[in-house]
Amino acid sequence: MLFVGRVGSLLIKMLVSISVANYFGRLNNGILTGGVVYIYFFSAVATLGLDQFIVKELHQFPENRDQILGTSFWMKVFAGFCCIPLIWMAYLIYPAKETPYSYVFIFSFIGVIQAFTVIDAYFQSQVQSKYIMQVQIAGNLLSAAIKLVLIYLKMPLIWFVYAYTFDFFLLSVGYFFTYQRKQRNVFNWSFNLNLCKKLFKYSWPLMLSGIMVALYMKIDQLMLQNMYSVKEAGAYQTVSSLSEAWNFIPAVIVTSLFPAILNAKRDDAARYRKRIQHLYDLMVYLSLPVALVMTFASPLIYKLYKPEYAYAAPTLSVHIWSGVFVFLGAASSQYLIAENFNKLTFIRTGFGAIVNIVLNLILIPHMGMMGAAIATLAAYASATFFVVFIPKVNDQAVMMFKSLFLISLVQKIIKR
Repeated sequence: MLFVGRVGSLLIKMLVSISVANYFGRLNNGILTGGVVYIYFFSAVATLGLDQFIVKELHQFPENRDQILGTSFWMKVFAGFCCIPLIWMAYLIYPAKETPYSYVFIFSFIGVIQAFTVIDAYFQSQVQSKYIMQVQIAGNLLSAAIKLVLIYLKMPLIWFVYAYTFDFFLLSVGYFFTYQRKQRNVFNWSFNLNLCKKLFKYSWPLMLSGIMVALYMKIDQLMLQNMYSVKEAGAYQTVSSLSEAWNFIPAVIVTSLFPAILNAKRDDAARYRKRIQHLYDLMVYLSLPVALVMTFASPLIYKLYKPEYAYAAPTLSVHIWSGVFVFLGAASSQYLIAENFNKLTFIRTGFGAIVNIVLNLILIPHMGMMGAAIATLAAYASATFFVVFIPKVNDQAVMMFKSLFLISLVQKIIKR
């Protein structure tokens, strides 16, 4: 049900994204993208890397539901307010060319608004994601309607800045009223300082890892805007949105399967390892067809855009292959969490961020957005397979290679 909800949301967002990009043109699309990028950089700080641990805590201690959700909620609210001055400092240090700070300031409140996503984690722990699906589809439909009305009325760019911020408010309201059903009450939530310390102790490596992920996912857009041109960044935004739109798939799958993997770890080591291998296999089986289809279909897809965007099609054919490594990386991250190797997640994503920044500096001045796409692909691949250099987890690299080169599939066929 979660998968169905995300697919519905994906289709809605893609259609609206194309409409907005066509309405703005490359220049204004680049200006808007420059404001959004800063929010991605600090989204991991605002969420504190807590979501997986909320699910884990609720799975282990369901009787402490109100304390777990209340503590997590107030931690996120505090972190969201802390992000506002941090985003301002980041903008002062490396401002996005032609993107005014007023846009960035409005976007910066998203970190506070999204605190109610702890409710999403609760329904995941209960394997009741259909409720989240209903909220997301309803919110996306309303959000899409608002943006289409703004386009029809030919409203200026600032209205869309408010509209994108309002999207998160809509989801939070939906989460709130969904949780209030069936003898659940947000006002029963409570804050526990000891639990806060415990959650932060486990989650801070994932928070730092999330910052690194945001850097190597979005720094290319900001560097492209500043080092090449705002119009190039606006065209590249269509590439990244089409390519990264599929990244919800591994998140949905690993979120749904994480409780089963934890159960196997507790009960049967051999079954636990087998499930991890199956998860890697599944990631490849899903990501490879998407990459192949998008590679050859990119010129047709760009016929939906204005002609000024058409030259971005070859860049999409390269960028889409980074999704294969995103899928595998999402699965291996679950293994690292299950084994409490949270610091390794930070190290490998930090390595990926460094690779991306260095390659962007080298490639963007000469190749524009194609250079940014190549840098992103190299960063994702290097981050995912960085575990090959860590002896205690390098067996996971072997398992991922088996899936990537379809060796495990061939072995299954031979056994049959």
